[in-house]
Amino acid sequence: MSGRVRQMARIIAAGVVALTANTAGAEVEIRFDVIGPKAEDRDFVRALRAASPVITTRAEGTLETDELLAAARSEYAALIAALYARGHYGPVVHVLVDGREAASIAPLDAPAQIDTLQVTVDPGPRFRFSQTEVAPLTRQTELPEGFRPGAPAESGQVTTAVQAGIAGWRDEGHAKADVASRSFTADHRAKTLAARVALNPGPRLRFGPLTVVGHERMREGRIHKIAGLPEGEVFSPDDLERSAERLRRTGVFRSVALTESETIQPPDLLPITATLVEEKPRRYSFGAEIASFEGLNLTGSWLHRNLLGGAERLELTGEVNNIGTQTGGTDYILGVTLDRPATFTPDTTAGVKASVARLNEEDYTADMATFGLNLSHWFNERLTGTLGIAYDYTDGRDDAGAFTYRQLSLPVGAVWDSRNDKLDATEGLYLQGEVKPFQGFGTTGSGVRMVLDARAYRTFGEARPVTLALRGQVGSVMGTSLLATPRGDLCYSGGGGTVRGQPYQSLGVPIRRGVTDFQIGGQAFLAASAEIRVKATSTIGVVGFADIGRVDPQDFFDGGDWHAGAGLGLRYHTGFGPIRLDVAAPVGGNTGDGVQFYIGIGQAF
Repeated sequence: MSGRVRQMARIIAAGVVALTANTAGAEVEIRFDVIGPKAEDRDFVRALRAASPVITTRAEGTLETDELLAAARSEYAALIAALYARGHYGPVVHVLVDGREAASIAPLDAPAQIDTLQVTVDPGPRFRFSQTEVAPLTRQTELPEGFRPGAPAESGQVTTAVQAGIAGWRDEGHAKADVASRSFTADHRAKTLAARVALNPGPRLRFGPLTVVGHERMREGRIHKIAGLPEGEVFSPDDLERSAERLRRTGVFRSVALTESETIQPPDLLPITATLVEEKPRRYSFGAEIASFEGLNLTGSWLHRNLLGGAERLELTGEVNNIGTQTGGTDYILGVTLDRPATFTPDTTAGVKASVARLNEEDYTADMATFGLNLSHWFNERLTGTLGIAYDYTDGRDDAGAFTYRQLSLPVGAVWDSRNDKLDATEGLYLQGEVKPFQGFGTTGSGVRMVLDARAYRTFGEARPVTLALRGQVGSVMGTSLLATPRGDLCYSGGGGTVRGQPYQSLGVPIRRGVTDFQIGGQAFLAASAEIRVKATSTIGVVGFADIGRVDPQDFFDGGDWHAGAGLGLRYHTGFGPIRLDVAAPVGGNTGDGVQFYIGIGQAF
């Protein structure tokens, strides 16, 4: 064999050896065994496997020998921590790499490949608390029920108890409360654990100055105003989080972090640093929804989050609705809003809004214009209140001739929202109500309009959860006659927002003016909807639903009519909300026939 051939053979052999070493992990046999009585506890074994770095590394498809060996070395600490969390303080853990204990393998003596990796866990007996003490505590502090003598000595209960003790002192203004000392004594003969933790509350502190970093376009003075940090007042974790949430609600920032200084500023001030990352100032959005009877609805908007450097929010919106509708015509709406947070108080937003619209409804056409001022106040993460003043002008025509409405109103509203997801709620409540007194001019009547929208959600099961969703709607106009009420304040039923399966706004009130018979909305409205949502897979959901609605001329259940619809739907769950397809048909009333379908984003309610 010539020298060149021998050299080539050596190169090929070296490549084969290297390839074998790199792919050895593909043939590694991994065994994970729990011995003793706990071996029959499937949930216990499943929890240990979930904590195992070896199992995790293998599940991620890692084949390299060095990474498997690193996982084997970290196996001891991970499993012992998992066992302590379940009250087992005398475990024995073996991790054998080709028969050698992983902990005994020196870094320079690491194997070139691994054939077998054996993990054996003997949890040992479960310990119970013989003594539990976290002190001193404030009067309001409540320790977890599981942190008491006789309870399983789970390490997580100790951690929770210590956190509760520290949180209690922080709520009293002791921002630097911490652990002073801790003592844990395990009695292996008695299978008990004595846990004693001493806390150091530290001094009672006040909020110090707020330092802002990371802002670019936002003015620092406005950041202080929006945050509303109560500098000079007693420290409170809730006040600190509330200030951070105010900054987040503006929509100007991608991230907001308010951190406490490590040092105390004499005599008792705790400086705070706000670290901010701003969002892009502009955003565009587009939406579409289609129904077989109502046609296609298109919406679009342009938003500037920080118009003047003080988190002023300017939004231009446009809508083209009922494209291709089977009744009426296409509606056009343009609007502009400008909101300014932290007006009057850090939690109050002031706004101005204006809109123009051309409506082509089945029973009338109208040109409308609205201008208003409004205040919204954020009471907490669930409750928001609104107060406004608005002027509305409507110039329209129906089968009986032309009409004009001019109205000055003072709407007052509130929203309670405890839903876990606004687009796909499975738990919680949503309540939205508004009372709108209005003063009419000319032939327009004066009175008050009240509306309420209530929704509730409850989910059962985990593997294939079933969600029950209920909705009720109420509307009433009082103090004025039917024909003197602006058409936009009257109530209709039918369509995707009220009764699916019935044509859009098909249920109203038939009236006669002169010798002309036509339909308008009523002054009393009731609707109810129920859905059963079943999650068939992680992405596919099936829905069954039924809706019912009623419209009366003036008083509830006096001279009006009702209708109902029911159907089935499919949901395709995406990262931005479910895509909705509903198919419905009438089941009561005489306002429609045939099948209607609805496509959109998000649940129907």
